[in-house]
Amino acid sequence: MSNRPYRVPLRAGQLLVLLWLGPAGAAHAQALPGTTPRPAAPTETRHYAIEVAGLRVGTMTATRQPQPGTTEVVSTLISDVQVTFLFYHLKIYYKVTNRVRGGQLQLSTVEAHTNQGDFSSRAEWKGDHYDIRADQYKHHYQATEKHPITYTVTDMFFGEPGGHTTAFAEYFGDYFTVAHAPDGTYRAHRDGREDEYRYANGQLVTLIKKNPLKNFVIRLLP
Repeated sequence: MSNRPYRVPLRAGQLLVLLWLGPAGAAHAQALPGTTPRPAAPTETRHYAIEVAGLRVGTMTATRQPQPGTTEVVSTLISDVQVTFLFYHLKIYYKVTNRVRGGQLQLSTVEAHTNQGDFSSRAEWKGDHYDIRADQYKHHYQATEKHPITYTVTDMFFGEPGGHTTAFAEYFGDYFTVAHAPDGTYRAHRDGREDEYRYANGQLVTLIKKNPLKNFVIRLLP
């Protein structure tokens, strides 16, 4: 596969939106007296290539790391895209960090750095609700959510959604709807756009982020 940069007439912010269309208080769980804490499960890491029209333009890495001696899990999703336009070089970097305790999201942060500026999103559990704020390229959203968040877009990189019908979209601060299609894929919808998730043996192997200009195809690397 060619690694040369892809030339496409999109602004940095537009590219970031198309790509996505797809530590709160640390009270650690303690072992009971006289018991031996279970060893933490191993860290899971997935590496993906990001392609447009068959050409590789970047990478994506998903990591899930259980915290030793606790019920906490920290997941990250990092995307690094480099595209050469006609007159300048573009670099887009974003990182999602989710801290989950006992299966419930405690804190989600998103940092994005582009040629159009720096952007961020944050969702934090306050004991009886989430404070949610997303300040992204041409997307500003602020809300309070009282229902515990137990499934996110990042989780979709580590296994099939199964019975989940929604996934919290960390970047936007709201939700994708998720449906299991007859062809065995999962389709995630938000605001008129669709992402297609393909799994093999329970592992995400291909993610297609569809848009009218060019689809982004995210493929699992060996």
